[in-house]
Amino acid sequence: MLKSWLLGLALAAPMSRGQGAFQNPVLYEDYPDNDISRGPDGAYYFSASNFHYSPGAPILRSYDLVNWEPAGHSIPRLDFNSDAYDLPPGGERAYRAGTWASTLRYRESTGTWYWIGCTNFWNTWVFTAPSIDGPWARAAQLAEGGTCYYDCGLLIDENDDMYVVYGNTQVSVAKLAADGLSQESTQQVLTAGDVGVDAIEGNRFYQINGTYYILNDDPTGATYIWKSASPTGPFVPKLLIRNIGPPLSGGSSPCQGSLIETDDGQWYFMSFTWAFPAGRLPVLAPITWGSDGFPSLVTGSSGGWASSYPSPAGLPARVLTNWTGTDTFTESSLGPQWEWNHNPDVNSFSVGSGSGGGLTLRTATVTDDIYDARNTLTHRTHGERPRGIVHIDFTSAAPGDRFGLAAFRDRSAYIGVHFSSNGSAPQIVAAFNQTTDEYGGPTIDLGSVVATAPVPEGAKDLWFRVDMDVRPDGARTAIFFYSADGDAWTQLGGAYELYTSFAWFLGYRFAIFNFATTALGGEVKVLSFTSS
Repeated sequence: MLKSWLLGLALAAPMSRGQGAFQNPVLYEDYPDNDISRGPDGAYYFSASNFHYSPGAPILRSYDLVNWEPAGHSIPRLDFNSDAYDLPPGGERAYRAGTWASTLRYRESTGTWYWIGCTNFWNTWVFTAPSIDGPWARAAQLAEGGTCYYDCGLLIDENDDMYVVYGNTQVSVAKLAADGLSQESTQQVLTAGDVGVDAIEGNRFYQINGTYYILNDDPTGATYIWKSASPTGPFVPKLLIRNIGPPLSGGSSPCQGSLIETDDGQWYFMSFTWAFPAGRLPVLAPITWGSDGFPSLVTGSSGGWASSYPSPAGLPARVLTNWTGTDTFTESSLGPQWEWNHNPDVNSFSVGSGSGGGLTLRTATVTDDIYDARNTLTHRTHGERPRGIVHIDFTSAAPGDRFGLAAFRDRSAYIGVHFSSNGSAPQIVAAFNQTTDEYGGPTIDLGSVVATAPVPEGAKDLWFRVDMDVRPDGARTAIFFYSADGDAWTQLGGAYELYTSFAWFLGYRFAIFNFATTALGGEVKVLSFTSS
């Protein structure tokens, strides 16, 4: 639902993109591992990865391939038979686990949407829904534990048969049962060695004019397309691109993504560029088909992936949403632009009318580690220099509580308030360098307070602001501010250097947090959040 994002807000007029030409990235937000296909309504639906964030498997919608809006999630809750997704006290955590490089398709014969993906390199799940809006539910586990459809692509072919291509280095095709909820057979169809590389992944599967195509990539920067008269091969490969010049200064060469056809027979390749600290950003380019039955990418004047192309022909620009604005949490549920760090404790928050307006966050964890704190609510950054502002009422905070706004990733920093457990006056703090192992291991550093200021006498609410520069070739910093009235701002602490390693796979987000260090019982109310 987007109502709480669009109603009662201060929103700037949406900017139309795609009139004459479009710019790459088409969306300056972290939506990696795209799988794009058409829905029964004619819209394009974009399924992405979000790993340990919940709800899982975000979905975007577009009618012109350039202007997108959040449409929901395929996984309402990370329901993968593991307590780690719930951040249990002292238990395992699921950082870098969850949803990645999965696949989404609509099956016309049954009126059903299918999401398929592998978690923890061990289990493959099927979630289904009668509509893109849901309700989505876990429908099956494919094969047995130990069968991972790694980087998979679902194809429903002209005979209504369902196939999934999957694998890393050794790529296989599985045929599913008639209902799509179990595996009928599987066989290896190609290897990375067939094209002289060490790894192949990012698999997608298509049938075009009767011919079967597999699209995948060598993660060092090459994209291959393979064709066959049969879904199980033999497949003949051809290089599509290798180490192509990126469309964004400081970004990587795009190589993984989706092939997309428009109504008038034009074709496009949606990929992404690795552009940390922002994340992996979607980029679009046209392709043409040769007489040999293989595609070629249309390059820019420099021979690389162009920063701008003519808008897709036959697809009039259709602006769906503004990606920035103010959310006052007036509805009874959160919109799809919001995702929790791991599954939330549903008894420890309320929103909209159930919260008397606003978003109430009750402390759900006793910890001094932000990476162990449940019910941390995240929002992607938008654009090169994103700004996040949160307004928090802390009338009901308790001794020992900590709340505020973070620049959140595997190395984080925040501004907020620390309530002392010994009754001394609360302090506004800037705390830097909370660090967890970027490969999903334990917390390495709880961070340290680098600056403090007194909470104004009698204050019961404060505004916190984080300004980031997330350009891959920019300053790559976060700067923190507070305000007693939302107008006059005071910087606290210096500039925090954002981390740019790829291993976390996701970019920085704004994160609203509230956790206890002494005992549960306190709460804060988030009155608004503004993204600009």
